[in-house]
Amino acid sequence: MTGVTTLARMTAFARNQWYVAAYGREIGRELLGRTILNEPIAFYRTESDDTVIALADRCVHRRYPLTAGRLDGDTVVCGYHGFTYDTGGTCVFVPGQKRVPRTARVPSYPVVEQDSLVWVWIGDPALADPHAVPRAPWLADPRWTTVGGMEPIDADYGLLVDNLLDLSHETYLHSGYIGTPEVAETPITTEVDEGAGVVRVSRHMDDAECPPFYARSTGIDGRITRWQDIEYHAPCLYLLHSRIAPVGVLPGPDGSDPDAFHVEITYAITPSTDHHVYDFWAVSRDFAQDDEEVTTFLHDLNRTVVLQDVAALNVLQKALDTEREGYQELSINIDTGGLAARRILARLAAEGERTAAVAATK
Repeated sequence: MTGVTTLARMTAFARNQWYVAAYGREIGRELLGRTILNEPIAFYRTESDDTVIALADRCVHRRYPLTAGRLDGDTVVCGYHGFTYDTGGTCVFVPGQKRVPRTARVPSYPVVEQDSLVWVWIGDPALADPHAVPRAPWLADPRWTTVGGMEPIDADYGLLVDNLLDLSHETYLHSGYIGTPEVAETPITTEVDEGAGVVRVSRHMDDAECPPFYARSTGIDGRITRWQDIEYHAPCLYLLHSRIAPVGVLPGPDGSDPDAFHVEITYAITPSTDHHVYDFWAVSRDFAQDDEEVTTFLHDLNRTVVLQDVAALNVLQKALDTEREGYQELSINIDTGGLAARRILARLAAEGERTAAVAATK
């Protein structure tokens, strides 16, 4: 597949969707601020039962950020004039008067904490289905050892989706870390489930160089069989099921082959503003689980790789910001998954706009 498409300047936000706001470990008894789809949100845990609360991070009075205030038990006290909000966003105290205005409330957001991630629903709360949150169970499974982090990128979130669905860039951008010549040379297969909003991209390498990421963590000395199977659950969750073994040994489809090493690489792609995205990343492994040296190595090396992506996408965004109108970009076979993701994201964004328009007329 080859062709040209008009260069998209900004990927539309898909509302009425679940997005990762934080790792569970990030949220506690201090107010945490995150901006998601241009909406500033304050997160905290209740003192009573450790539940995660998400409120709009703007006081209804003078729009002062609630994250600049403090917690009083399970209520949030604005640091400017003392307006106080309960866990549902209703104001329960205003200064200088006993009557609280009926309109004194801030929006609250549905939250799901699952697989070590905190998801927030951006859109109509009535449409939030907790069962629709995609899974990454290894993140909270004691049979896996996980490292992770988050890096902000000054770029359109669609650029990160493109980046992760086309791993041929590993050969060039991440050479010496995770990239080898075989990644770019091996053809991909792509499957798209438009209705479910899932894109699958696979690359199976039967005889490949072993990059440092795997050589140093597994101890494999020599060439490898390397499988990269991607699942992208639009708009937010990206899963890379990575399996390697000494060359000639093919991991079984159930992952039971003792000669195979399994790594689950998870990304959550959460748009912050029009040109900013949160890049949550995690690496989970089923080998050398108690080896702290391997844990530190995989954390540090993968963060280095992520920061290479951050630098590249920051540069790319600046280039696109100065590109002339009407420029046509070229797409080839390796872009099949990314182009499918763009179509799905455009559909989800359009559906969210239609739902909002209908709601506005009621």
